[in-house]
Amino acid sequence: MNWEEHHLSDEQRMMRQTCRSFIDEVVQPFIRGQWKREWLMDADARLPPEILEGADRIGIRTLAVPEEFGGVQLEAETEVQTFALISEEIARGDSGLADKLVQNWKVSVLLRKFAPRHLQEKWFPRLVADPQFLLAHCLTEPRGASDRWLPYNVPEAAMQTRAVRGDGGWVINGRKQFISNGYDASLFVVYANTDPTVGMMQGTSSFLVPRETPGLTVTKCNETIGCRFMNNGEIVFEDCFVPDDHLLVAGDALAKAGLYFRPGKIIQAAKNLGVGVAAFERTSDYVQTYVQGGRILIKHQAVAIRLADMAMRIAAVRSLLMQAAQAVDRGDPDGEPLCNMAKVFASEEIMRVCQHAMELHGGNGAMLEFGIEKLFRDASIFLHMDATTDISRMKIVKAMFPQTAGAYAGPES
Repeated sequence: MNWEEHHLSDEQRMMRQTCRSFIDEVVQPFIRGQWKREWLMDADARLPPEILEGADRIGIRTLAVPEEFGGVQLEAETEVQTFALISEEIARGDSGLADKLVQNWKVSVLLRKFAPRHLQEKWFPRLVADPQFLLAHCLTEPRGASDRWLPYNVPEAAMQTRAVRGDGGWVINGRKQFISNGYDASLFVVYANTDPTVGMMQGTSSFLVPRETPGLTVTKCNETIGCRFMNNGEIVFEDCFVPDDHLLVAGDALAKAGLYFRPGKIIQAAKNLGVGVAAFERTSDYVQTYVQGGRILIKHQAVAIRLADMAMRIAAVRSLLMQAAQAVDRGDPDGEPLCNMAKVFASEEIMRVCQHAMELHGGNGAMLEFGIEKLFRDASIFLHMDATTDISRMKIVKAMFPQTAGAYAGPES
């Protein structure tokens, strides 16, 4: 049930094996042995620094950072496929850790494309030098989430966060919420409305904002049901000034962010797949060793049927994920609907896989120290990450039928 070997380069095989060893030898023993740490309300104390240090040693924290700055730059023709491959392996150990790391990858792709050379020379070395250095992508707001993803391209749906021209730069005011790595990131890419007279696709700009910038305040860590080893945060901007050169993309930042969003959908599906693989591995071991009714569980027909169902759903998710990742790497026109299809399909199918895992473990499935319920909780998060499943379906239809699909926003004609 792995990625087909003949599709992998030698580099991909090596990276996958290195990552798998790290997960098996370091991450999974930590997750299983210290399961109570997930529930610490002190966000800084949940994930020990040794975990990110270990990820850094094997080179998976700085994927997509240009090699000249000390990062691990992947082959361009298969970059998204490699992201997916490694994301699955990490999430097999813990989806929260995967969330932490992939934000660094995705934001690094944006920075190497849009950040001025002198800012790349400043920030990429800092990212590489500090194993605890995290990046965050600040899009979602209290009054705007799904409409940002569709997007509703009308002035009344514009970003509530505003950036106004000042003397030699921009002044940002607003609030962002549900931001992955938002609680502990050191550098943020922030989206703000810079022209309220036009639609969101024409009036949204993106900015590079360091954490120490006056006027930027991280106000809280959101306590989530799953993926708790990634610290999701809320951020407030109050007269936050950034210089002119920190403007990354002017006006059409949401369109240019497809460079972040399309690989992001693939990575989301791959992380979700990793959770499903962990659920399947744990369950298949359990049903072949646990005795009920005088025989091991797998010999009961009802159990065998469910195990087969789990395997089929995982195989189907991986097949669509591979097709979508290849399309995005090639820049195919159908990459847009396919990456959304993979994200939606994975979130719903893996949720069902984890439900089977819970039920096949019986009462043990509900016990915190057993760890199966954690996979169920983690899987539930993916239904709403990087757009809800319903919004993603709307994006699929809009990509397939752009001339006839509904606008879904604005005044009725």
